[in-house]
Amino acid sequence: MIKRIETLDVGTRLKEVRKKSGLSQRELAKRAGVTNSTISMIEKNSVSPSVSSLKKVLGGIPLSLTEFFETEDTSQTATPVVYPAEEFLDSSVESVEFKLIGKDFHNRAMTFLVECLPPGAGTGAELYTHDGEEAGYVLSGKLELTVDEETYIVEAGQGYYFESSRPHRFHNPFDEECRLVSSTTPANF
Repeated sequence: MIKRIETLDVGTRLKEVRKKSGLSQRELAKRAGVTNSTISMIEKNSVSPSVSSLKKVLGGIPLSLTEFFETEDTSQTATPVVYPAEEFLDSSVESVEFKLIGKDFHNRAMTFLVECLPPGAGTGAELYTHDGEEAGYVLSGKLELTVDEETYIVEAGQGYYFESSRPHRFHNPFDEECRLVSSTTPANF
């Protein structure tokens, strides 16, 4: 059975996967296009990276967010059809809550997430890109979505769909949390 990850020490986990990949902090920084001090500060938990920053750093290994948050006790032999909430993989970064549904689905072609962005939270100040497509539906609250430098307000009951190769970011500058479900292809989260 899948066990839920309550809290993941991002710094310790990054250090673990970096060393397992045989990379120095300097080499990982070079590959990811960030400074050596950025890697050092993340590993010491001096800073909490945004989603886009963490994806950028993990791209230097290379490692997906799903692989980063996966631990040995999250594996199972049989692939379930129904996933109770307590079995969603908690892939939260900073204050943005990501719950991945179907992590162990064999040859998973999409990432399907339940997300919660508290007021002020987001994927980071920088726009980021990745392969595939992205779609979502806002369940409650509202979300500021920027795609190609154009900003949209997506309210409860509305959705979005765009090619993920277009520079984008998500942000909640509003006073209430935003809850949504989203999906991306390929399954690189």
